[in-house]
Amino acid sequence: MKIVAKKKLWKYLFWLGPFLITVGLTVGLVSQQWGLITLAFLIAGIVISGLGIIWQSYQSNWWRRRSTQAGTNALVATLAVLAILGLINFLGTRYHLRADLTETQLFTLAPQSRELVRVLPQPVKVWVFDINQNPQDRELLENYQRQSSKFKYEYIDPQTRPGLAEKFGVKDYGEVYLESGDKRQLVQTVNENERLSEVRLTSRLQQLTNSTTAKVYLLQGHGERQLSPGKGAISQAIQGLGDKNFTTSPLNLGETSKVPQDAAVVIVAGPKRELFEGEVKALQEYLNRGGNLLLMIDPNTDPKVDSLLQEWGVRLDNRLAVDVSGESVVGLGPATPLVTEYGQHPITKDFGKGNSFYPIARPLEISSVPGVEATPLLRTKPYPNSWAESDLQSEKLEFNADKDLKGPLTLGVALTRKAAKSASTPQVAPTPSPLPSPTTQSKASPTPAASPPPPAPTPSPTPSSQIATESRLVVLGNSNFATDGLFQQQLNGDVFLNSVTWLSQQEKQPLSIRPKEPKNRRIALTTTQANLLILSSLLVLPLIGFAIAVIIWWKRR
Repeated sequence: MKIVAKKKLWKYLFWLGPFLITVGLTVGLVSQQWGLITLAFLIAGIVISGLGIIWQSYQSNWWRRRSTQAGTNALVATLAVLAILGLINFLGTRYHLRADLTETQLFTLAPQSRELVRVLPQPVKVWVFDINQNPQDRELLENYQRQSSKFKYEYIDPQTRPGLAEKFGVKDYGEVYLESGDKRQLVQTVNENERLSEVRLTSRLQQLTNSTTAKVYLLQGHGERQLSPGKGAISQAIQGLGDKNFTTSPLNLGETSKVPQDAAVVIVAGPKRELFEGEVKALQEYLNRGGNLLLMIDPNTDPKVDSLLQEWGVRLDNRLAVDVSGESVVGLGPATPLVTEYGQHPITKDFGKGNSFYPIARPLEISSVPGVEATPLLRTKPYPNSWAESDLQSEKLEFNADKDLKGPLTLGVALTRKAAKSASTPQVAPTPSPLPSPTTQSKASPTPAASPPPPAPTPSPTPSSQIATESRLVVLGNSNFATDGLFQQQLNGDVFLNSVTWLSQQEKQPLSIRPKEPKNRRIALTTTQANLLILSSLLVLPLIGFAIAVIIWWKRR
């Protein structure tokens, strides 16, 4: 009797387990706080219930039954599957893992966009004044929002909130505005045929958050690339500079004889005729006072800038860069080097093994010069894939060991040199120039010690008012890569824009790969082709299938 009573006591005692679990769940759900007391009830209830189950199975030999073992295995497997699914869902809510398998990474933000949003100085918000919320546009905005809590977006119906629409000056459905502080800017108007563009949104975001503008001058008067749209023009490159908050103007040194003081960068894009000696001297003086110059020199031209390049340790090779590696892979001719090797430099830091190509390019020779730091940017593949061809008139390009130069070839280089003085900083006392050039040293005139220093100049908002600690030079043996049509291909535009951005010495400007526009893969069919497609799909193919079925039936019969 005592044993039976003890068994009943244990049986009733084990019912305490489910009771404590119920108390713990009730306290947690009602109070919305899973504190120490709640967890204590739950843990105690689970432990008591588990001991009860073990004791009951021991008394009845329940665990040794075959049916019990099979049921337990099924229960364990079910719990394991539920645990795995729960873990996957938990990780999915906490960590966003996405795979973009599109060719141009259409659903992944470009590195420049991610970098720009992550370092936003202040909150920004995108207002989409539209009734319909396109899933593709929302996905793009969600990608931006994942990068920073300072980026927000909202869809607005202009009819339900007319005051807000009037505040932004909305005129039609689909207008997208960007707002930061008291600044507002129209991004674009979206509709069924035109979706929200990452290129435009990133460009407007950069313009809105960057308060400084840099002036870029493009040298003219020697057959340089045309700035307005036309054959061989660089109008798309000019537009790209505008999207990055640069202002551009043509420059004729034959008229001014001096580079303007507000010039952040001077670009010489593919001159066909030689520069006057005074113009070359003006560019040298501009570099000596902390200027920044981009030279893009094509083969079969001699702009007479050898004296300038010699100070920097650069020599233009008169041979033609030949690369046969891209001929069979992407259909490029041997006179169009395909570059996939880039130097370790801010201009090319995110390029990886990306492609850029340079139709009709010349190699560069780099030599060491005291005070000048040179970094090769663009390198062709080693010989026999590339070489420098000396016979430019030959119809068949073949390597000649006596005249030609084996690859790899350098097609672009970035150089820095300590500046002698700032254009807007007056000299108070004689300071020795750190440059090795005797011409530069002769320009420093000593100021008497007794004379008081001149008053400091009033700072201007232009970048040239800042004290330039170094001058920068980028030399590229090609200008065709930046022309209209080729500028948007592969990394060509990135090479140009990143070079100008780095030269401008605006350290806050992001240097990275620009966003890519989606490729248009629509198939344009004529009326005849469309009719043929309809007949083949609705008549020919079904008849072929029916004929095959009849033949199989006949053979089996």
